[in-house]
Amino acid sequence: MTRLYQLFGDSLVPVARGRLANENLIEGWLEKQPDLLGLELLVIGRQVVTGFGGRIDLLGLDADGNLVIVELKRDRTPREIVAQMLDYASWVVGLTTRQVHDIAQDYLKGRLGAAFRERFGAAIPQTLNGTHTMVIVASAFDASSQRIVRYLSEVHDIAINTAFFAIFEQDGQTLLTTDWLLDQAEVVERSEARVQAPWSGLWYVNVGDSAARSWEDMQRYGFIAAGAGEKYSGPLRRLEPGDRIVGYQKQAGYVGYGRVTAPALMVRDFVTGAGPLLDQQLTQSNIGHDKDDPKLAEYAVGVEWIKAFPIAEAKWSDGLFANQNIVCKLRDPKTIEFLREQFGVADD
Repeated sequence: MTRLYQLFGDSLVPVARGRLANENLIEGWLEKQPDLLGLELLVIGRQVVTGFGGRIDLLGLDADGNLVIVELKRDRTPREIVAQMLDYASWVVGLTTRQVHDIAQDYLKGRLGAAFRERFGAAIPQTLNGTHTMVIVASAFDASSQRIVRYLSEVHDIAINTAFFAIFEQDGQTLLTTDWLLDQAEVVERSEARVQAPWSGLWYVNVGDSAARSWEDMQRYGFIAAGAGEKYSGPLRRLEPGDRIVGYQKQAGYVGYGRVTAPALMVRDFVTGAGPLLDQQLTQSNIGHDKDDPKLAEYAVGVEWIKAFPIAEAKWSDGLFANQNIVCKLRDPKTIEFLREQFGVADD
């Protein structure tokens, strides 16, 4: 059970749990801001009528053009909502790219391609709905139903997960917290593996050159970084010494190939060959923002860059793999062959 505490002097005081008068509020919030759950998606429909007489609360597209079904538990029993989600998925799986565009057109009142580019900064894939993900949103979920979701996801590689929300009330304010039953990135990855090529052994990593971090610094001092929230820094923990990675910069292309030399650490604790990272002459010193906050700080993973290019010389070709994930397994054969040619990526 999620607990929330307020700091008073040297003491922690528990914040009282509250209730929402109407769970439809959650649906509205998620429609406007799916990032509440850490979901990077474009909502393309609300209360979407299925061919079986049901209504999907929210239907969205992720950065890869795959569909995401979001359903609130409301007053249904946990087992009822799991069965309902599977029923919805049995309809969604048959949607063609044209049908997805039609659903989005009705909701967005405009062209899906423009909305997709605005949301993800990339052109919409030619083929949509290669796979799909199911997300149940609930304030509580009994142990038996949690076992069912775990079984479907971990044993049968079905992309189903549960997001929990909790309401707290303090000093006239209503606070909302969210959490997941399973790691959502792993749920999606297991499901995609069933319909994609075998894993190449390469990790795809977003470089994230920005006002918070510099690709030039990453090349010079041997690291990759992410931060400003656990949903960004957390995926770096998947990388282990010896792993091979390729770095991608959004709207530019692939910029680096290397091997991981050290696991993720807060940047305040990360040491380069020249000494502590934050003591170096950095192009972007903002990487030290919130350095003492474990949730908001930047984290760095040590990397020996085998071949790297400035962002202005990034390598790219139409049809290559790219998405918004901080870290994910690279499987696309066309992209892997391109990286062999441009970076000398070798097979393990």
